[in-house]
Amino acid sequence: MAPTLTLKPGTAWADAWQRCLTVAPEAFRDDRVLNLWSGSWQADGRSLPATSPVDGSPIAGPPRLDAETAQRAVRASLDQHRAWRSIPLAERKARVSAALDALTEHRQLLSLLLVWEIGKPWKLAQADVDRAIDGVRWYVEEIDRMVEGRTPLSGPVSNIASWNYPMSVLAHAMLVQALAGNAVIAKTPTDGGLACLTLASALAAREGIPITLLSGSGGQLSEALVRSPEIGCVSFVGGRDTGANVATAVADLGKRHILEQEGLNAWGVWNYSDWDTLGGQIRKTFDYAKQRCTAYPRFVVQRSAFDSFLAAYLPAVRSVRVGHPLAVASPDDPLPELDFGPLINAAKAKELGDQVAEAVDRGAVPLYRGDLSDGHFIPGQDLSAYLAPVTLLAPPSTSPLHHAEPFGPVDTIVLVDTEAELLAAMNASNGALVATLSCDDPTAFARLAPQIRAFKVGHGKPRSRGDREELFGGFGASWRGAFVGGELLVKAVTEGSGNERVPGNFPDYQLLPS
Repeated sequence: MAPTLTLKPGTAWADAWQRCLTVAPEAFRDDRVLNLWSGSWQADGRSLPATSPVDGSPIAGPPRLDAETAQRAVRASLDQHRAWRSIPLAERKARVSAALDALTEHRQLLSLLLVWEIGKPWKLAQADVDRAIDGVRWYVEEIDRMVEGRTPLSGPVSNIASWNYPMSVLAHAMLVQALAGNAVIAKTPTDGGLACLTLASALAAREGIPITLLSGSGGQLSEALVRSPEIGCVSFVGGRDTGANVATAVADLGKRHILEQEGLNAWGVWNYSDWDTLGGQIRKTFDYAKQRCTAYPRFVVQRSAFDSFLAAYLPAVRSVRVGHPLAVASPDDPLPELDFGPLINAAKAKELGDQVAEAVDRGAVPLYRGDLSDGHFIPGQDLSAYLAPVTLLAPPSTSPLHHAEPFGPVDTIVLVDTEAELLAAMNASNGALVATLSCDDPTAFARLAPQIRAFKVGHGKPRSRGDREELFGGFGASWRGAFVGGELLVKAVTEGSGNERVPGNFPDYQLLPS
């Protein structure tokens, strides 16, 4: 009989919250977080209730500002920007380094907040924090050559990002933008990451880094954060619908922008035989329930190899571990090593479950359905945000699962007979961030890969955002504006000489990195 699981002592939300009050009392109150603008923490906005996806229990909700207050915050950020851009680079490096030291000191607390707020398993939560810290340290070491002959933007950088990587994507970008000489504005993600970002911002603000952190609905804040003339650049990470609205606004205003949008990243299998390697890779694709922009929810498989593919795929998906990220059998046990915990909220889990049911009703073939009864859970806990892995063969073209990223543990498989069909199926979403093609012949890969509409294409291995000097962007509708990663991130938020064109996808040109 399996042992009864309980919450590991010291990891409760109440424990994390109390530590936040102790570490950063300027940013947290007894029952709420504050907004940061004009250089100080403000007890404004209307706090909304929120629950943790882990078990449905209450956690701190966002203190939502109105449009007028957001506009005042943007104007105050411009004042900070004008002062900060004149600070010598050596001093900016010292202040950012001090902020990184503080983040390192409180690494465990930041990770615990990510577990409760967005449901990341412990190991992945720590990795998110560590990637932010290590990535920015690399920029501190390399920034001198990157800003040589360049100047900060005319106004602050406005960041609007999704909830799934608050540290390694959003906080990382904010600190690099500041290192390059810009004041930084960030909107807290609507669905999660509020307390983690608040703590990280408090630690950075103590070192004099000009950060503005605001909460509010997109409808209320978009005019200030996107259209304000004070804004020098808009950096957005999220879905295509919202991204299209932002793209229209920045194009109308001629504003510098970085818009990372979703795409259906595909993994193709063509004339391939190394099934043992593929089986090990498949389980890894389920990390964090595929709730990331570089997840692989679509497999495009040569029909004649489908039996061999299934023999590798099914054992891998059956081995995926799902459960409560903080549940242990004994107080002294380490936290569990899970592939994923909950989805971001119960509404998302229901939406995906409904999409799967509808796809099956319309003809998709269910190849695998996991069962939460096999999961790593505390008896009686709320499971409404959890969804076990599902695999569908041949999703109908009328289903969202056919052409859009599910952002959850749902794989779809499409069978093809020709190279033309392979490419068409891998390019189903008009552009993607990453793709992979598993094929034995390097010559065939070299011929097919350039025809796959993804920024990065792996040969028999997954691709990701990458770190440090690795560049990142997207093709088609998956990306608009400047590319990032390595020196391109700094180029995107600084001005060069003359009529410089930074690499990226813009309304009037596309320029790939040289």
